[in-house]
Amino acid sequence: MRKVEIDEILRPGDIKESETRVKAGFWDTVRKAANRVPFMEDVVAGYYCAMDPNTPMRVRGILLAALAYFVLPLDSIPDFIVGFGFTDDIAVLTAALSAIRAHLKDSHRIAAKKALSDKQDA
Repeated sequence: MRKVEIDEILRPGDIKESETRVKAGFWDTVRKAANRVPFMEDVVAGYYCAMDPNTPMRVRGILLAALAYFVLPLDSIPDFIVGFGFTDDIAVLTAALSAIRAHLKDSHRIAAKKALSDKQDA
């Protein structure tokens, strides 16, 4: 994926729209991608960071844009293509998480670890 495309995706847009989309599809997509995204704990920590009202608005916008792209079923490389479907999502998520890494708090990481553990136990 070209850098221009990633920059376009990560440009904060309508935060409310992205938040609604992310909340509606995030956990279902996490379940589908769990074995294909090697840093899923960071992705879930990013989700909790994005939902944290104390996170700066620009950071929330970047995360929500990347997470909305993650939950979209049809994107540059459709997620249903085995072996390649989540590669574009991984690129976007990596860029977003790298950009906001300083804003991920221990509380976000702890919540992510607990949520993933709870999902595996269910």
